Amino acid sequence: MTRRPDAAPEAGITDTDAPDPDTAGEAVESAETAEDTPVRPAQELPDGFQVQLDMSTVVNPASRRHLLGGSPMRLLTLSPAAVDMIDADGRLVVSGPSSATLGRRLLGAGVAHPRPMFGPHAEDVTVVIPVRDNQSGLDRLLDAVVGVRVVVVDDGSATPVVVDEARRAEGVELLRLDHSVGPAAARNHGARHIETDLIAFVDSDVVPESGWLFKLLAHFSDDRVAMVAPRIVAMTPDGGPMARYEALCSSLDMGRRESAVAPGTRVPYVPSAAIIVRRSVFREVTSGGFDESLRVAEDVDLCWRMTSAGWVIRYDPIAVAAHDHRDRLGPALRRRRFYGTGAALLSDRHPTLAAPVVMTVPLAVAALGVLTRSRWGLGLLVAMVAIIGRRLHGRVSHVPDAMSVAAKLTAQSVGFGFLQFASALCRHYWPLSVVLAVFSARFRQVLLAVALAEGLVEWVRSEMLNPDPVERLGIARFVVLKRLDDLAYGAGLWEGVVAARATGALRPVIGSVHATQRRAVSERAAQPLS
Repeated sequence: MTRRPDAAPEAGITDTDAPDPDTAGEAVESAETAEDTPVRPAQELPDGFQVQLDMSTVVNPASRRHLLGGSPMRLLTLSPAAVDMIDADGRLVVSGPSSATLGRRLLGAGVAHPRPMFGPHAEDVTVVIPVRDNQSGLDRLLDAVVGVRVVVVDDGSATPVVVDEARRAEGVELLRLDHSVGPAAARNHGARHIETDLIAFVDSDVVPESGWLFKLLAHFSDDRVAMVAPRIVAMTPDGGPMARYEALCSSLDMGRRESAVAPGTRVPYVPSAAIIVRRSVFREVTSGGFDESLRVAEDVDLCWRMTSAGWVIRYDPIAVAAHDHRDRLGPALRRRRFYGTGAALLSDRHPTLAAPVVMTVPLAVAALGVLTRSRWGLGLLVAMVAIIGRRLHGRVSHVPDAMSVAAKLTAQSVGFGFLQFASALCRHYWPLSVVLAVFSARFRQVLLAVALAEGLVEWVRSEMLNPDPVERLGIARFVVLKRLDDLAYGAGLWEGVVAARATGALRPVIGSVHATQRRAVSERAAQPLS
């Protein structure tokens, strides 16, 4: 499961940063209407809670009435009264039902981010650490999580892990399992021994930075938030080529931009390497926590079950946890293959959400036209781009400078759509691509060009535009490792499909089915919880 073509643990879901021409601008909402709608207390944000508008979503800074952003893309039109609630810096301070409802609408649309001013404390959290055969990692992690109650679950280690008396005196409890039951079951076992309102699951190969709990706990002042996750970065970003590639394209690093988490968006899930959950939701809404039958992608499944029940998950990279990545080629690629096997399991539980390609009909037709490398294919491309542009212009026609806004959205939509299609050819569908390349010289040339071009784009995005202090990998080594990454994940994907005898993880979604399901999830999240 991924928010971008190069990430894992994955189920073939591709990057949806780009506006979808079938959904961009569809959610045109009036904050004036929202102000008049009765809201149950459970839906409101608490007084004093603050919401920061993403200023990049403001179409016209002079009026600030039109907001275009989020994932999937939405266009919101605010009433004058709503505009007056937001200060010149884009900050909304909740002080009553109207501002609470406006704040909720802005957060739900993805055009603003929460800035909570208060929340639970460390004594409201218990840390659960599942561990198997990693005493050194456990000791390192325990040194980093002092001052909170900790439950260690030894998942059937060959040599049982040890917690010394000094740590036990500090509140560290050790639970042993006679045999390995997997990380999902080990986490659930630890959670059943906890009575605090919040549970922090942290893997033994992770080390959170100092103050990570303080930075994340305030999100739970919003009663709808069920889970919060920090950014996962490389513990040792420098080293050999694979270590540097992992630092750039780790399957656990969801990026530098904060976001709500939901399927079909830029951040469709968060990894369970380090997460904090509301215990009541974890136990009741998700029927006991992680699905213990899953040895892979259990975190993706948990996130999607929570969001489908209407709960909010936040990803906040202001807090950081370092992960001990696999820094050798063989182990890293075997892990990618393992992640790929989870795609079929997810597609069985969450139909269409795990699709490898999600496209509108015009984008799909345009992409196929490019593959033909013919004049009529080029004409088809031009016609489809014109259709997409016309649709988008119709949806933003009432905003200032609608023509340039529509042109920008069209370029983004087509660009990211083609990138998604190229990634699928090289990653999810590479066995089919190889077969076609063997029998068609024209397709062979197209595939080679696509593989190089997609690798170049990802190199620019991941390395050249990366502000983090990471040792450069270089374009040649990056593209080679990217293609090996794709081959490993794709092999796991097809292995999982064959083992499960289910092709859902290979079926693309063309049209508005996926968009409709994503909107349904968003609508459920906006409903009051009883």
